[in-house]
Amino acid sequence: MTKLKKIAQYLTEKKWDMTFITNPTTVNYLTGFAMDPHERIMGLMIFPDRAPLLFTPELEVEKSKTFVDFDVIGYADSENPWIKIHAQLSHQNIKTIAVEFDHLILSKSDGLKSVVSDSTFTNLSPYINQLRLIKSDDEIQKMIKAGQYADRCFDIGFEFAASQQHITEMDVVAKIEFEMKRQGISEMSFETMVLTGARAANPHGVPEPVDIQPNKLLLFDLGVMSQGYASDASRTISIGQPSDFDRKIYDITREAQQAAFDFVKPGVTAFEIDQVARDIITKAGYGEYFTHRTGHGIGMDVHEFPSIGGSEDITIEKGMCFSIEPGIYIPNKVGVRIEDCLYVTETGAKSFTQTPKDLLLY
Repeated sequence: MTKLKKIAQYLTEKKWDMTFITNPTTVNYLTGFAMDPHERIMGLMIFPDRAPLLFTPELEVEKSKTFVDFDVIGYADSENPWIKIHAQLSHQNIKTIAVEFDHLILSKSDGLKSVVSDSTFTNLSPYINQLRLIKSDDEIQKMIKAGQYADRCFDIGFEFAASQQHITEMDVVAKIEFEMKRQGISEMSFETMVLTGARAANPHGVPEPVDIQPNKLLLFDLGVMSQGYASDASRTISIGQPSDFDRKIYDITREAQQAAFDFVKPGVTAFEIDQVARDIITKAGYGEYFTHRTGHGIGMDVHEFPSIGGSEDITIEKGMCFSIEPGIYIPNKVGVRIEDCLYVTETGAKSFTQTPKDLLLY
C-alpha cells in the first residue's frame, strides 16, 4: 500500500473528509515532489474516496507533474489562491479537515477556514510522525551517505582549524561549507556550529569572528542534506593540550555517550536511554550542566519524532533513527558535546558517522 493510500484509509477509519498538508517535507515524503513555496500556498489534498489533488504555485506545476499521477492545480501570483481552492471544494460536503497542527501557520489556517467555514480541523501530525518513524532500507542508505559527508566535514574542519594562527570560528565554518559546495552538497542540514573554549558552554551558540583559542577544546556540530535526508553529528577536539579539567569533562561526556549508544536496542525506551547517559554525568557531579534531552529523531528533517528523553516516552523499534548527544556545559569554563545519529538494528544500533570519538589533539 502506498503512503497516499495509507492516509486515505486512515481518513476512512477516522471518518475525516480530507487533508490539507502544507509542510513541504511531508509533501516530499508522500509524493517525491520537493519544493519550498516560501510565502505562497501549497497544499496536498487527500480524500478517503477519490484521487488526491495537489495545489501549488503555477511556476511549480510542470515540475510537480513529473512526480504525481493525479491532478495538479496551479495559481498565478495575481490570483487569490483561496478562491481557486474553494472552487475545487465547494461542491463537496467537507466537515473535518486533517492538517498538521505543528506546521499550519495562522495565516494559512485562516485562509483555509475562509474556504470551508463550516469545517473543523483535526491533527494529522501524530499519524504522519508514525509513518515517518520507521525508516526503510532505502532511507537508511541515503542517511548513511549523508553521514559520510558529515565525516568529511569533520576532516576538513579539524585540519583547517589547526592549520595556522588567527583562524576564527567563522573561518572554519566557511571552509567546511565551501568544500561541501565543491563536493555537490547544496545545503547544510542546519547552521554549522564551531565554538572555541568556554564559548561552547552555550549548547546553541553561534559562531563569530573570534579566534580559535590554543590549548582549549573546540566543539563542532554539523550536518548536510543529501538526497533529501539529513545528517547531524557533534565532535569536540582540542587545539593543543587541554587542561586536566577540560579533559576530565570530555572523558565523562564520552563515557555517557558511548554507554547510551551501546544501550540502544529494540524494546528499550527513550526514557531509559536518556537515563543511562544522565546517570553517568550526574554521578560524576555534573548533572546540572546536562541541560537538554539525550537525542532527537532524524530523517528528512534534522529534528523529528521521536524525542529521546523529552516529555513523551516511546519504545524503541528496529528502523528508528535518532541522535545520542549528551553534553556538559559549564558557563564561562567549558562545553563538550559528542553526538552520533544511529539506526536501530535487530540487536542494537549502528552509527551514520564514523569520526573517532576519543579526544583528538591538533
